[in-house]
Amino acid sequence: MNNATKTPVKSVLFVCNQNAVRSPMAEALAKRHGKRRFFVESAGLIAGALDPFSVAAMAEEDIDLSGHKSLTLADVDLTLFDVVIALTVESRDYLAKQKLKSADSLEYWATPDPSDAEGHRDRIMESYRLVRDHLECRIADRFPY
Repeated sequence: MNNATKTPVKSVLFVCNQNAVRSPMAEALAKRHGKRRFFVESAGLIAGALDPFSVAAMAEEDIDLSGHKSLTLADVDLTLFDVVIALTVESRDYLAKQKLKSADSLEYWATPDPSDAEGHRDRIMESYRLVRDHLECRIADRFPY
């Protein structure tokens, strides 16, 4: 899995389990970072409902996720994406068996599930912020152009 591609990427797909928390956050952050230099989409292994804590965490960065419509992998053509980034072990294992654009299209970014956080609202929000900030750093490092 080549993370230092010399050719500019034209399309990126972020995949998690339900397209409800991590992949929508990554999609929105990559769209902002990419400034339309590349196409970005997200999907899940199964359909899920958008997580309100994800919406709140992204709103803190002036990104409105409220209109996000969850997609599943059945809704996208994997062969159209230069890079497919799995954010969960389950999505990585599933995608490793699928036909992708090229053998080195798949990348795995281990990303914890902030919805596993317990406690009061502030503690839960902090876990979402950490994931958001982690994704933002990974995106900036992976797509420096």
